[in-house]
Amino acid sequence: MPLSNAQYQVIMREYNRKQLRNRREQQERVREVYEKIPQYQALEEETASMAVEQARKLLSGDREALDILRRKIGDRKEQKEILLLSHGFPADYLEMRYSCSDCRDTGYIGSEKCHCFRQAMIDLLYMQSNLQEILKTENFDTFSYEWYSRRPEGDRPSPYDNMRRAVEICWELIGQFDTQKTSLLLTGPAGVGKTFLTHCIARELLNRCYSVIYLSAIDLFDIFSKEKFDYGQDGEQEDMYQYILDCDMLIIDDLGTELNNTFTTSQLFYCMNEREKRKKPMVISTNLSLATMRDCYTERVTSRIISSFRVVELYGADIRVQKKLRQRT
Repeated sequence: MPLSNAQYQVIMREYNRKQLRNRREQQERVREVYEKIPQYQALEEETASMAVEQARKLLSGDREALDILRRKIGDRKEQKEILLLSHGFPADYLEMRYSCSDCRDTGYIGSEKCHCFRQAMIDLLYMQSNLQEILKTENFDTFSYEWYSRRPEGDRPSPYDNMRRAVEICWELIGQFDTQKTSLLLTGPAGVGKTFLTHCIARELLNRCYSVIYLSAIDLFDIFSKEKFDYGQDGEQEDMYQYILDCDMLIIDDLGTELNNTFTTSQLFYCMNEREKRKKPMVISTNLSLATMRDCYTERVTSRIISSFRVVELYGADIRVQKKLRQRT
């Protein structure tokens, strides 16, 4: 996926730092060798003088000058390698060393981005998502259905069957992300896996090089407040505000835990409206039911969610409580 200009510049600055470091380290190795093997420096200087001399001959019409130069350079190269080896250095000790030998720390192989550039993209997106550490332990690979009862709950499917369907919906969102920008609302009581599922979605999208921003509702509205009222605002804060509106996926966790008022309601609607216009989906998790959301965020906000979001209700026993009880036994 395309990076913003700011994101691209962050990655390219890192490549520039690598190139400068490579040259500096090579120069240090050269100085070390020159100090320990003066003959090596003499051979280098002799080779340079010889190249200038043969170049003059080539310009004056001597057709054999180039072949002679190549043979002499080959001889000097062999002598230098012997000197290095005899003093305990590897034969390639003075060659440039790269973090990625495929692109030589440029990020590109020809006009194509190198595999290391793609990894740099993923690393940057993880860092900017606010999820770098948690996704190592909370993802689809570590997800377990063992905490969900297989007993139906009245007219509803069992928590187990319901969660299996919820996971299928998450995978559909991920698999169709290029063609269908589906927004998702995960509702249900505390401890039934809403936040875990949002982490799973975030990890899969990040690994596919989509930009993801993950914020609690409290942090989201704090950023909106600073942007609106301009206190303590700086360039980075403004960039974050725009990135919230532009990133490929915005995930808001625990909607309803913030201090609700007319400002948060208007900003939530603005955020949803702007992202919908830009065809940028969202995932929202909340403990609130749709009826309670209507009371908290007005009919307009709830109507937009019902019309634009796929609503998935999760239920079952609190997993955190189950884990604590198991630890005691």
